Amino acid sequence: MNQLSPALQWLYSTQSFGIKLGLKNMERLIGELDLAPQLLSPKILHVAGTNGKGSVCAFSEKILRDAGIKTGLFTSPHLLNFHERIKINGVDIAPERTEHHLERIKTLVADWDPHPTFFEITLATALLEFTEQACEAIVLETGMGGRYDATNALLASVSVITPIGLDHQQWLGDTIAEIAGEKAGILKHAVPAIIGDLHPEARDVVGRRALELGISFIEAHPLPEDWELGLAGPHQRANAALAVEAACRLEDKRLTLDGIRRSLSNTRWLGRFQKAELPAGRPLVLDGAHNTDAAEALAATWAAEYDNTKAHLVFAVASSKDRRLILDHLVLLADQITIVPIASERAVDPAEIAMEVASAYPEQVAVHTAESVEECLRDLDTKDDQPVLVAGSLFLVGETLGYLSGAGFESSTQ
Repeated sequence: MNQLSPALQWLYSTQSFGIKLGLKNMERLIGELDLAPQLLSPKILHVAGTNGKGSVCAFSEKILRDAGIKTGLFTSPHLLNFHERIKINGVDIAPERTEHHLERIKTLVADWDPHPTFFEITLATALLEFTEQACEAIVLETGMGGRYDATNALLASVSVITPIGLDHQQWLGDTIAEIAGEKAGILKHAVPAIIGDLHPEARDVVGRRALELGISFIEAHPLPEDWELGLAGPHQRANAALAVEAACRLEDKRLTLDGIRRSLSNTRWLGRFQKAELPAGRPLVLDGAHNTDAAEALAATWAAEYDNTKAHLVFAVASSKDRRLILDHLVLLADQITIVPIASERAVDPAEIAMEVASAYPEQVAVHTAESVEECLRDLDTKDDQPVLVAGSLFLVGETLGYLSGAGFESSTQ
């Protein structure tokens, strides 16, 4: 694991404060850091939803940046290191800039009660950098929810809601309708809303909220089949369509059809059906697939890319996820599965998962466990042409990327 700087060690220590939904601390941070006047200049694109948020943000930012617009991008979680979360014109924030902003925030909040959370401090760091770098457009991905997400303390120029499913129920609610109500909390008066192909219950909730606010309610439809995308999978056509609609409403003067198409074809995003190779040349695919809908999308993408080819699945999952529903989709893609631990306090014991898999799918896959991701990948690092699929957790994807790059990784948080 990478050695953390003192400022990042302090930031990671604030994870002990947990997740606190609400806007008061973020509004206070914006005020006391004197960010409010500066945030009136850039246009802000705000993205909420269960799945596809990161891809929509990546497509949107690329469209805007390629049109000559200076962009700031805020996403989470990171895969290899903290600096991935904050990008200026597609480039990670410089470590010394992170240090500078964190030291300022640390001094400011030393005696605050309640203390700002990891996510709030990270967002404040991003906003300081975006304003100091004079970004013209800011693309913000919500953390979990919407209504009480720290990002909702800002006034957006365009709101986007991606498909909504069951995830983070302990914070957002037990039903699609309840979760949709939280996501719809990002909608604001006089700010146009772009929505994807929502579950009927979610669409009803979001639609009623938009009607109450009297705002435009624009449904994005998947792009034509002949438009090339840099991200694989049928679901990415819907994500790209959301990005195109949002970018065009954020900036209508510098965008061109040809430019948009080039940007979409050149968009890259780590951990979303990312193709790579183990050192010996064995094909490898990395995909977070950390909830049921994402696992279903991965299965569809695998079928489109690899037809009936079976994978050796490397799997890990956080305790907060419904692993049985995720595995129902992923075991269909594999004839062997190796369960590995991940560097997270929410990790599940691989032996426990292995017993569940052996019991639930006794004739579908051969089940193995490994002491670590590194041990598993070293064992699989052969010239075998059977693809290896790493899925079930973004923590796992980050650790795999760290192994491949030799650069290590930093433990991430949602």
